[in-house]
Parts: sequence; structure tokens; C-alpha cells
Amino acid sequence: MKSIVCEQPYQLKMIEAEQPVPNSGEALIRVRRIGICGTDIHAYGGNQPFFSYPRILGHELSGHIESIPVNASGLKVGDQVSIIPYMECGKCIACKSRKTNCCTNMKVLGVHIEGGMREWITVPYDHLVKTEGLTLDQSAMIEPLSIGAHAVRRAAIQEGEFALVIGAGPIGLGVMAFAKEQGAKVIAMDVNNERLAFAGKWAKADYSLNVLDQPLEKLAELTNGEMPTVVFDATGNAKSMMEAFKYPAHGGRLIYVGLVKSDISFNDPDFHSKELTLMGSRNATREDFDYVVNTVKNGGVDLSLYISHRTHLDEMIQQFEGWLTPDAKVIKAIVEI
Repeated sequence: MKSIVCEQPYQLKMIEAEQPVPNSGEALIRVRRIGICGTDIHAYGGNQPFFSYPRILGHELSGHIESIPVNASGLKVGDQVSIIPYMECGKCIACKSRKTNCCTNMKVLGVHIEGGMREWITVPYDHLVKTEGLTLDQSAMIEPLSIGAHAVRRAAIQEGEFALVIGAGPIGLGVMAFAKEQGAKVIAMDVNNERLAFAGKWAKADYSLNVLDQPLEKLAELTNGEMPTVVFDATGNAKSMMEAFKYPAHGGRLIYVGLVKSDISFNDPDFHSKELTLMGSRNATREDFDYVVNTVKNGGVDLSLYISHRTHLDEMIQQFEGWLTPDAKVIKAIVEI
């Protein structure tokens, strides 16, 4: 089968490999769609935490079941599925607390173990989500949207509160969409005005601010001087993540959705005076996947504009570099097989 491996930073290579054979409890999936994630881009650029080379990338996946044992979920050969790519141990304190998304021995497809940028993959069948009624494109987007849905669930948004989302990339857009679903008044913030316009159109953000144009003053104006009660940073940028401490209201919450390979510092008197709650949000759980599937099925999220670029597996390497340039205006790229 064809596979694309990231051999080292800035080096992707198409290789031929044997079709994998499922172990006990695993299903064989014919991969049909692969979303390109910030994780893949960071791995390609050599700045992805928890990563080692060489590695087959790809964890935003959809496909069809080609073989599967008899199972209590009723999954069968031919079913269209999305894949939960977080392989938890099932035994640690996080797993026993049903926080499988932050397992102490987490193995994520395409990061710690081989991913899905290939024609077939084997995964535990309890990591499959049936996506009957969705397209293959939609099914591949369930994972990145679930990241945003999980962050919003962590924030416990109350209807009517101001939610600032910093970063209008694919994950930040998902945060905006699901914060809006939960009744928040969403403020989108980015450095790119085109992205901000898209956030208003696609995620239905109520307000938009350019981070280079007096954001503190404008946030105060929008919120009658009180500032947003919940702030999400989905940039994966250390400077932005540290600046984000300035934006929450007293008694507010700051949720880091993006991940950066560096230390973060903040002013402790300001942190304490506001009695801020700082949270990390990692991956997602099956609960989040199920919620997103139902939301997409019910028309709560329209993915027709979210996917902006596509190519075939045979042409992915030639296209990949071009997707990294700002001029490409990529929202979300997807690979077909």
C-alpha cells in the first residue's frame, strides 16, 4: 500500500508498505479522507512536541470498515466511520476518571505512533465512530471539530456570556462555532482580517478584533468595561498565550487549546487579583465526537466552506509546501484516497 512518511523535518516521502493485519480487537479501515492538521504542519517544521521521526502523519481520518470482529456496538464491514485517534492505556488515573483524552501514556496516531496517511490502517474498533448520514469529508472533520467542542465543554459556558477566541485557524473556528452553539456572545480575534471575516461568516462570531489594533481597549468597549468572562487561546503561539492573561474578566477563565513547544510565563499579582482559572484542553473524548456528529447531522455546523483545499494522496507531497504559505489562504486542506 502507499504511505507518506515524514522522515525528518521538511522531508516527506511516498513509500510502499505491506497492508497492516489487525490484531485482536482491531478493525481494518480503508482510509478515504485525511485532514491536514496543525500537528502535521508543526511536525513537518520540526517544532511539534511529543514527536519523533520518521513518522507516518495523519490523524483526522475517515474511511470504511473492511474487517472487524463481532462487537457490542454493532459496527460491521462497509460502515463509514471517523476514527478517534487517541490511544489511551485504559488503566491510569486519567483513564479511570473517564479523562481518556489526557491519558498518562497517550499514543496519538500520527504523533507517537504511525498515523493514517496511507491506504489502510488498523485501529481498536472501540475507537471508531459510525458516521452514517455524513459525507466522507464531514467524517474526517469530526476530529478537529471535537477538539473545539471539548474546549468549550471544559469552559462550561453560560448563555449570554462573552467568549473571546484568539486564533481563527481551523481549531479556533471550531471553538467559536461550538461556543456560539452554547449561547455565548463570541468575539473572534486574529491578526488576519480575512480570517476574521470568515469567522463571522462561518462560525457566526458576533464581533471581530484584530490583535494589532488596540484589543484591550476594544474588548473593554464591547463588554462595558468588564472584559470577557471566558477566553480561549487557539494560536499555539507563546507570545499570544502569555498576552491572553490580560483579557479575561475578574473571576474569568482562560483555556489553552493550542499547544506550543516552549515555556509560558505570566504576572502572578494580576493572575491572583483576578482569581483567574487557567485550564488546558487536550484532545477530545467519545462524548465530544458524538456531540459533533449530531451537530453536523442537524446542520449546526456547515463544512462546505470549512474545507478550502483538497488533493489526492499521489499529489499531496507536491501540494503540501504550497499550503503553508499565507498566500494559499488555507482554512482546512483534505487529502482524498
